[in-house]
Amino acid sequence: MANSAQARKRARQAENRRQRNAGQRSALRTHIKNVVKAVATGDAEAARSAYQKAVPVIDKAVGKGLIHKNKAARHKSRLGQHVRTLQG
Repeated sequence: MANSAQARKRARQAENRRQRNAGQRSALRTHIKNVVKAVATGDAEAARSAYQKAVPVIDKAVGKGLIHKNKAARHKSRLGQHVRTLQG
């Protein structure tokens, strides 16, 4: 356990950030899963709607440093491909 006041504060901050990041990461994964589920059902309109809701969440995760920008681009690209095949 941390002994100095500074180390105790850093431990508190790290725990708060860990919990916040966990919630944001969970929301990110949920939005991605919603797109995947909509694509699996074959409903093009629902898939497009879920994709449009997921993109800002993915971009926000990059801005907060939760995921790398390349990972975000990869997710958006792959999800977008799946959505386009349904509309295709």
